[in-house]
Amino acid sequence: MSRYGMIAGNGRFPLLALETARAAGDEVVVVAIKEEASPEVEQLAQRCYWISLGQLSRLIEILKEEGVTEVMMAGQVKHAKIFSSIRPDWKLVKLLAGLKQKNTDALIGGVAKILADEGIRLADSTLLLKPLLAAVGVLGKRKPTSDEERDIAYGLKIANTLAGMDVGQSVAICDGACVAVEAMEGTDAMLGRAASLVNGKPLRLVKVSRRRGHLLFDVPVAGPETIEAMRRAGATALAVDAGRTLLLDREAMLARANELDIAIAGYEPE
Repeated sequence: MSRYGMIAGNGRFPLLALETARAAGDEVVVVAIKEEASPEVEQLAQRCYWISLGQLSRLIEILKEEGVTEVMMAGQVKHAKIFSSIRPDWKLVKLLAGLKQKNTDALIGGVAKILADEGIRLADSTLLLKPLLAAVGVLGKRKPTSDEERDIAYGLKIANTLAGMDVGQSVAICDGACVAVEAMEGTDAMLGRAASLVNGKPLRLVKVSRRRGHLLFDVPVAGPETIEAMRRAGATALAVDAGRTLLLDREAMLARANELDIAIAGYEPE
């Protein structure tokens, strides 16, 4: 049996990680973000504490009181909240003042260093969900058509360039043109915007990971909600980074994609 700490954000990611940990007999102490996490995390955690975004000192205090030396981040915290709604405590104020860049990499990197100084290691956020990482190749019933493959290849070039600049992780492609780029609004909103621009022509969604040597945070995620957003937008194919993208509720996601004749494929990361 292992014991971990988890900083829980929104979505299914933390719930699935907790369910997996419980099935394996592992104990997880959850520190849930009030503005983001679902109340369901309380039912799956060994113990659960609620803090507001920005309470870095309280986070460290809880982890040390619980004797946790390894903690993972699971679930999304909306980027807009990180940089506009946050109410930092004194420790976070000090960290923010010392950052040369106010992007997510710099912020989380600073938090990781502070945790390490306290004897707490920030672990790979996919630690409990390795089986849910996308594999290379066709993942659903249908493989992408030649037209879809052409759009995907173009989209991968653009998405990988943007990911390296910490801009976004997804792009929408239509007929050899980049229609929309994801920023802080998220993939679903980006797809909606793309659909409004193409007059019913089919879109392809390309989702990649940040060009980092780790998966500590901001791991790409796709699930049934992604497929429904694609349906609404008229997107016919989804391309993801193999080994670096989590497919949440995988069976339901693939079943719905097959029902809608949406192609899903994993590609080797750049």
